[in-house]
Amino acid sequence: MPIVAGVDSSTQSCTIELRDADSGHLIATGRASHQPTHPPVSEQRTGDWWTAFQQALQGACAAGNVDPAAIAAISIGAQCHGLVALGADNRELRPVKLWNDTTSAPDVERLISQRSQSSWVQEVLMPLNPALTIAKLAWLSQNEPEALHRINKLMVPHDWLTFQLTGEHVTDRSDASGTGYFSAPEATFRADLLREHIAADVDWESAFPRVLGPDEPAGMILPAVARGLGLRDDVIVGPGGGDQHLAAIGMGLRRGEVAFSLGTSGVVLTPADVPAIRNWSVDYVCDATGGYLPLICTLNCAKVTDRFAYLLGVDLGELDRLAMQLPLGDGPVLLPYLDGERTPSRPGAAGVLAGLHSDTTREEFARAAYDGVVQGMIRGMETLQSLVGEPITNRVLAVGGGARSTAYRQFIADRCAQPVSTVDAPEATARGACIQASAILHGASVAAMRDAWAPATLSTIEPRGAGALGVSPDFTVLSDEFDRWYSSCR
Repeated sequence: MPIVAGVDSSTQSCTIELRDADSGHLIATGRASHQPTHPPVSEQRTGDWWTAFQQALQGACAAGNVDPAAIAAISIGAQCHGLVALGADNRELRPVKLWNDTTSAPDVERLISQRSQSSWVQEVLMPLNPALTIAKLAWLSQNEPEALHRINKLMVPHDWLTFQLTGEHVTDRSDASGTGYFSAPEATFRADLLREHIAADVDWESAFPRVLGPDEPAGMILPAVARGLGLRDDVIVGPGGGDQHLAAIGMGLRRGEVAFSLGTSGVVLTPADVPAIRNWSVDYVCDATGGYLPLICTLNCAKVTDRFAYLLGVDLGELDRLAMQLPLGDGPVLLPYLDGERTPSRPGAAGVLAGLHSDTTREEFARAAYDGVVQGMIRGMETLQSLVGEPITNRVLAVGGGARSTAYRQFIADRCAQPVSTVDAPEATARGACIQASAILHGASVAAMRDAWAPATLSTIEPRGAGALGVSPDFTVLSDEFDRWYSSCR
């Protein structure tokens, strides 16, 4: 029985699923932690990723009593945007600045002063923000120019792991489209933008990876790497992709459907054509099937409820129970910008809790935590709906660690007046990577394999009430007032 391995190298950990390459049946899962980061500075070492990858693979094989030699294909999904800069010796020039490192905020302001957000969106389908790879390069040009001029290979995290496995300097459309210097319609990196805005005397073209199609293998595993991992030397490696992009594959997301991904960050995403560009808060990234996956990402999601549980001195289960004691309505309102914010772009912001009274209850405090996160994401969903121009709520999915929370799912259902379902994809990115690996192994399309392996529905929560609550007036007023204050302080 051939087995495929799907990898999710996230900010927190490396998770690997092993699945039957033909049926998609889950055999085992392994996981190993990464070094924690603490924004605004958020950096990790590539060597730590490799150590966690090895440990997760060993753990998955041990848990499933699997001989590593049975693995026939591997695909890598990973956190997006992080800047992996390698020198001529193929070693990292400095620690990797991750997506949630916001130290490049001043550099983003500088880039936007040189070229408007409207222009950036027209060029690369992405509004500039500190998460993007180009922002990390801008920071490097101002703070470590010597390292910038020693760059021999540019990568994002999933590219580096694929490079370690195959020796091939490649990427895929999904992750390339999140760099801020890739033109998806032209399928090419924009060296001209980097020469104009970062450095004119760097050979950018030679540093770019080759961009693979969604059904194109990256190559075969290197013999020495195979021996070190106990794998066969004919293991094929897929093109990989960004974490949210492969998660969309793993959850079986199709046109007309929307997913709320509830993890460290909060992401609302829906497969669609590239719409007319009318909003700068949307990332018009490529998906992992050859299409597009417009999405809106908020920086603060499950970390918010983690923090409120700590402040109340309860675990997450009790926080969830407290929040569910009350329907949505009047009470404290939270702007959950605990570590700054990406959408809207407020890198130097902090959270705001308004509407406290002497009789405010623990239940109201807990509800505000969940609902503040949800309202920010509902605002994103409404933006996507207006841009796509066709219904996107034919099916509403909740995925990620936060989807285990009844309160998160219930409040999403209430605010968009649609049932919210979970599917049998608790590790959606790793599952999507398995689907891609199986497609590459069998010479099939990723889209066809996605549909063949569509996960079963596990639960559905119905909305309370007949109409959509949408974003509350109190949240809108608080957000608008905060924006005016934030602008006045800059």
